[in-house]
Amino acid sequence: MATDARTKADNRGFFTRTKGINRLDWADIITYLYLFLGTLLMFGPVVWIVLSSFKTEAELIRFPPRALPYRQETVVVEGYEDPLPLFEVPMEDGSTVQLARVRRVGLEAQMVDPANPDEIIKADNTQIMPVEAVAFEVSNYKEGIQSFNFLRYFRNSVVVTVAATFLTLFINSMAAFSLSKYEYRGRNAVFIIIISALMVPISVILVPAFLLITEIGWNNNLLGVIVPGAATPTGVFLLRQYMLTIPDDLIDAARIDGATEWGIYVRIILPLAGPALAVLAIFSVMWRWNDFLWPKIVLTRSENFTLQLGLQAFQGDLQVQWHLILAMTVLTILPITLVFAFLQRFITTGIATTGMK
Repeated sequence: MATDARTKADNRGFFTRTKGINRLDWADIITYLYLFLGTLLMFGPVVWIVLSSFKTEAELIRFPPRALPYRQETVVVEGYEDPLPLFEVPMEDGSTVQLARVRRVGLEAQMVDPANPDEIIKADNTQIMPVEAVAFEVSNYKEGIQSFNFLRYFRNSVVVTVAATFLTLFINSMAAFSLSKYEYRGRNAVFIIIISALMVPISVILVPAFLLITEIGWNNNLLGVIVPGAATPTGVFLLRQYMLTIPDDLIDAARIDGATEWGIYVRIILPLAGPALAVLAIFSVMWRWNDFLWPKIVLTRSENFTLQLGLQAFQGDLQVQWHLILAMTVLTILPITLVFAFLQRFITTGIATTGMK
C-alpha cells in the first residue's frame, strides 16, 4: 500500500508533488510560502510598473494607491460642448443617483441629470463620489514616444548592446580557448590575474578609462561606450570552465585531419560552447542595455544618448511627468525581457555544466 501511494505521488506534476503521501507536509507549506514570497518580491515591482504605466497623472498621485488603472467615467450632455464627469450623488431619501458635474463653486457642486440637463441640482462636493472604471491609458505611450526621442535612443542602445555583445563573445571566447586548450608557461598565472580583476571596483578605473578614450578621440562617441568593457573576467571564467569539458582528443583529431587553429576555434569550439556563449550573451545584453554610469561619463550630446540616459534627461528639472516616464520605462525593459525569454533555456544548461570534467 505504501509503495503504491508513493508511486502515485511520484507520478504527480512538478507543482503538485508533495513530501507527504496524501496530504501537505509542513515542509511543503514552507516551500510553497517561500516560492510565493520570492515570486512576489521578484515580479511584484515589474507588474506594478507595467500597470502604473497605463494610469493617468492624477491616478499616479492618488493615495492610497490602487493596483489597477482607473479613470473617471464621463458622459456627453446636451447643451455642453465637452463631456462631463459622472458622480454618485446621495439624495435626501438615502438613495444615490448618477449625475454629471457642471462646475464646482467652493464646497458646492452644480450637477445635472444627463437625462434632464435643463435642471441644475446643487450638492455637497465632499459627499459625492466619482464613478470610475478600469481603463488603460494607451495614450501615455503615444504621447511619450512623440515627446521623447525614443526611436533615436532605442537605435543607440541597440547598436551599443549588439556590437558590445558580439565583441564580448569574440574576445572572451578566444581568451578562454587559449586558457583551456593550450599549454604554455604562465597560463595559470594569466588566468589568476584575469580573475583577480573581479576584485577591482569599477570606480577605480573610471578616470583612467575616460582619459584613455579622450586621448584616442572616442569621447562623445558610441565606440567609447562599446569597446572599453568588451573583455570581462566573468565571461573569460565562464567560457574557460565550460571549454575544459570539451575533450582534447576531439581537437587532436581535427589537427590530424588538417584543420587550422582558427578552423578548430570556429567549427568545433564555438558550436560546442553554445550554451555557455548563450549565457554570456544574456549577461552581456543585460549589462550593456542597463548600463548608465559609463555612458553618462562618455556621452554628453543628446543625439548619442542611450535609452537609460534619455530617460534620465526626460525627467526635467521642474516637472516630472511620471505617467510618460513609466510608459517609456516599460518600453525600455521590453527588449531585454524578450531576449531573456528566448535564451533563458540555455542558462540552466550553461551554468550547470560549467566546471564539469
